[in-house]
Amino acid sequence: MKAFDTHNLKSSLIKIILSALCLTIAVYASLATGEAQEGAKRRAWITILSTTDLHGNILPVDYYTNTRDARGLAQAATVIRQARKENSNSLLLDSGDTIQGTPLIYYHNKKNNAPPDPVMLSMNSLQYDAMAVGNHEYNFGLNVLNKARGEARFAWLSANTYKMGTDETVFTPYIVKELNGVRVGVLGLTTPGIPVWENKENYAGLEFREPVAEARKWVQVLREKERVDLVIIAMHMGLERDLRTGEVSPGQVKNENAGIAIAENVPGVDVISMGHTHREIPSVFINGVLLTQADKWARRVARTDVYLERDAVSGRWRVVAKSARTIPITDATEVDMEIARIAAPYDRETQEWLSRVIGTSPRELTAKDARFRDTGVLDLIHRVQLDVGRADVSMAASFNPQARLPQGDVTVRDIAGLYEYENTLVVLEVTGKMLKDALEHSAKYFRAYESNKSAADLVDARVPGYNFDIAEGVTYDINLVKPIGERIENLRFKSRPVVPTQKFRLATNNYRVNGGGGYTMYKDAPVLYRSSEEIRELIIDWVERNVRIPVEPTNNWRLLPQAAAGARL
Repeated sequence: MKAFDTHNLKSSLIKIILSALCLTIAVYASLATGEAQEGAKRRAWITILSTTDLHGNILPVDYYTNTRDARGLAQAATVIRQARKENSNSLLLDSGDTIQGTPLIYYHNKKNNAPPDPVMLSMNSLQYDAMAVGNHEYNFGLNVLNKARGEARFAWLSANTYKMGTDETVFTPYIVKELNGVRVGVLGLTTPGIPVWENKENYAGLEFREPVAEARKWVQVLREKERVDLVIIAMHMGLERDLRTGEVSPGQVKNENAGIAIAENVPGVDVISMGHTHREIPSVFINGVLLTQADKWARRVARTDVYLERDAVSGRWRVVAKSARTIPITDATEVDMEIARIAAPYDRETQEWLSRVIGTSPRELTAKDARFRDTGVLDLIHRVQLDVGRADVSMAASFNPQARLPQGDVTVRDIAGLYEYENTLVVLEVTGKMLKDALEHSAKYFRAYESNKSAADLVDARVPGYNFDIAEGVTYDINLVKPIGERIENLRFKSRPVVPTQKFRLATNNYRVNGGGGYTMYKDAPVLYRSSEEIRELIIDWVERNVRIPVEPTNNWRLLPQAAAGARL
């Protein structure tokens, strides 16, 4: 009989125990992996990147001074590409006003519109998902708008823009994208103030409906028909009220901005990406809705991160957390070479146009103080409007306080910096009452008089400087001691007091004639003349013909108590 082999028994037992242990580890590992995978299936992270009010800014350059400036899609692209590396489940949106603003995009739209739109090419390269249509998309008319739209490889969204008298939307109302298993709906809205600001031919056949009702209608479609899990509104509108005081922001037309109203009155909205007001709003919660706005000119990119969890019973996603911030573009932000390459040929022809010498100035003129005293630089605009319109009175605003005409040679660049907008000249027949009402409205730019305060200190920050119109052809005082509505004193035409029934040919711009900036007093005034060219082009033509720029101001108006800009009143 063989002896019992204890060594083999021990060896067998060890093998059995090790096998069981390995099996147990494998089972637990499998369970852990399954739990991790199941956890991943139950959670999702979506990033929304947004820009707004690009206004034709692609390269980091201020074309009016021809100096480098931290702005534009070429630098924003670096921020966008980095964010996508951090989360591939990302959307890239824009909230409108893309194809107007810089000399580069102006030259493309007015001088050489044959090539593709450079902003659309840049946005295509960055693979934008959608953009909301802004009011400045209409500045150059429907042909330019539709050409740019056709060159975009992403949707132009506007759920509240309709063919006149129908229920047919002109643009795609919304898109639906699936990211990380989440159905995301993006709704687009446009500020409905376009008929107030634009010439009729630029929006012929279109109507712009009230945004809150339209948002409610289309969000319901997204939630119930499209069964989306996350609703984002990209809109060319901002906040309509001061969140600290509740006061309505002055100078707005009806329904111009509706960020607060939509957040408070439209159920089912998760995120609103705003625009139009040129403000930076990193993050604000209103009624549970997260709102953000990325400033202007691609100076910042807004980033919103949304975290969702899938309900184990219904299988539907719900938002469990969301946050937003704005990422600044700085001098240190790298320029994306692909976007720079796209913009290069457009930049070259723009620079050639801007560098052309058209006249001369005996001395330097600046717009620095043009909102506080009469200046030769603003009087140049008046002189052109009076001459071209054969007008008695001219109304104009200082659009760019940094504008300057150098001593010596004056170029197209200098005039472009003086008159930044694509306004056209309109001559109206107005009464003395209309003229005084317009000047009283303009005088709202200043708060009530306070002793030991400079004129600049008394500016009402809520009123944009471009809405402060100054008259030429009449003399007058703005008395800041008097209440609003009673500030215009000593209003005279050819040394005689202006009477309410007196008739004048008044030269102004189409934005004002349509009621822009709250100038409703012109509403029923007969139109005597309309230019087909922008006022900027009229100034360029005038300087080319006359060569020498007048530099002495007429000193036809003053602030009371009288002060030069920066001096004590």
